[in-house]
Amino acid sequence: MWTKSKIFSSKNKFTVNALKWHWVRFWMRFAGLSNIGRIATRFASWFAPPHKASVAMAAMNPKGYIAPSAVISHANLRFGANILIGDRVVIFQNKDGGFVEIGDRVQILRDTTIETGFGGSLSIGNSTSIHPRGQINAYKSSIEIGKSVEIAPNCAFYSYDHGLGLDKNISEQPLESKGKIVVDDHAWLGVGVIVLSGVRIGKGAVVGAGSVVTHDIPDGGVAVGVPARVIKMREDIYQKNMNEKNRQG
Repeated sequence: MWTKSKIFSSKNKFTVNALKWHWVRFWMRFAGLSNIGRIATRFASWFAPPHKASVAMAAMNPKGYIAPSAVISHANLRFGANILIGDRVVIFQNKDGGFVEIGDRVQILRDTTIETGFGGSLSIGNSTSIHPRGQINAYKSSIEIGKSVEIAPNCAFYSYDHGLGLDKNISEQPLESKGKIVVDDHAWLGVGVIVLSGVRIGKGAVVGAGSVVTHDIPDGGVAVGVPARVIKMREDIYQKNMNEKNRQG
C-alpha cells in the first residue's frame, strides 16, 4: 500500500534522477576530442549511471562520448558521428603508423587497445561494436573492419608477425606480413577469436569462440577451431530450419 512517505520518496527520487540527466545533457553539449571537450565529458560523467549510460551519452552529441579515462595518442585520427570510446580504451600511433578511421555510431568498449605502426592503418565501418578487452594491432598492413560487425570480448587482430630466422633473437626479428586483414559487413566474431594477417572474413560470416583465423572465410560461412575451418553455411542452416517448419506446419 502506498503511504504518503513512499509517494514523497518516489517523487523525490524521480526529481533527483531528472536533475542528474539534465546535468549530463548540459555538459554533453560541449563534449569532444579537444581538451575542453574531454573536460566537459568528465563533468557529464559525474552523475551518469554506470556501464550502459555511455550509449545514451554518445547519442547526445555528434562528437560522441569519449570516456575520461580513454588514452588518445594518435595524430591521424578520424571520428564519425556519435561514436563511443569506452573506459581505458587506448588509441596509439607508433612509428610511421597510418590513419585510424572510425565510422558513425561505432562502439569501442572498455580496455580495448588499438595501435597503428610501420605503415599499417585501421578503418572501422558504421555501427560496428568492439566489446571489452579487444586488441587491434595494424602494423605493416592495414586492417579493414566493415559495417555492423559484432566483435565479442577478448578478440585480437594482428596484421603482422615476427620473422623466425636463426640469425637473430625473436625480439630483433623484422616484422613481416602476409597482407591486410578484411572483416566484411555484418560478420560476427565470438569471444576470444584471433585473426592473423592476410585473411578475409566474408560478409555475414560467423567465427566461433576461441578460433584462430589463418585462412579466408567465405560470405555466410560458419567457422570454428584452431585453425578455423568452415563447418557449415548460414544459408544451409536457414534452409534446413525452413524445411523443418514446413514439415511441422
